[in-house]
Amino acid sequence: MALSDKSDPDTGDGDQNQGPVIRDNRRIDPETGEVRDPEAKKAEETEVSEEDEATEVEAEVEAEVEDIPEVPDTPESVVSEAINADERVVELTNDIKRVQAEYSNYRKRVERDRVAVREVATAQVVGELLPVLDDIGRARDHDELNGGFKAVGEALEATVTKLGLEKYGEQGDEFDPNVHEALTLVPVPNISAQTVIEVFQPGYRIGERILRPARVVVGEPMGDESETAEAAADEPTDSTEDGEDKK
Repeated sequence: MALSDKSDPDTGDGDQNQGPVIRDNRRIDPETGEVRDPEAKKAEETEVSEEDEATEVEAEVEAEVEDIPEVPDTPESVVSEAINADERVVELTNDIKRVQAEYSNYRKRVERDRVAVREVATAQVVGELLPVLDDIGRARDHDELNGGFKAVGEALEATVTKLGLEKYGEQGDEFDPNVHEALTLVPVPNISAQTVIEVFQPGYRIGERILRPARVVVGEPMGDESETAEAAADEPTDSTEDGEDKK
């Protein structure tokens, strides 16, 4: 046997081991009398060292696991409150969307009513000016719209046009009983539909609102000329009747 104060290089402990280390370097085992195998002994020591290291690692892992704080389970009341909160959010979101839709519809309705009220008020005011516009038109037709009267008349026409007043009713327009007032019907050849052939008084409208219908003379399409001729040929003439009377 030998005493050694140095650390065993095979164990890797270094200077951490304290105290004497006793090694049995005898080649023959005094107990069994067999020759010792230093390589087998070294492998056995290495295996023991690896087992010790594995044990130490397992101990460290267990210690770290024990140091991790345990997370408590979430109480059912908290989970229920979270679910109720989500449902409440969905409900409030739907309420907000409904209120926005109602406000949008209300705003559109108010705007539509405002436009209608403005059209009615404009129609009432402009309707009182229609006789004046008729006088201006007649003066223009007779070349009497001159001087300052011409400037005033044109300014008035421009103003009412800006307000949305539209004049309609021209010779050659197709007759429409919704916007025209027929004063008389005149048979006219070579037309296929009732047509305005003369305008006595023009019509005025604002948008779709008719302030005054156009008063016109309407041309009525005549029947087929051949049919008219045949009908005339079938009718007896005065000369024939006179001849019969003489006989």
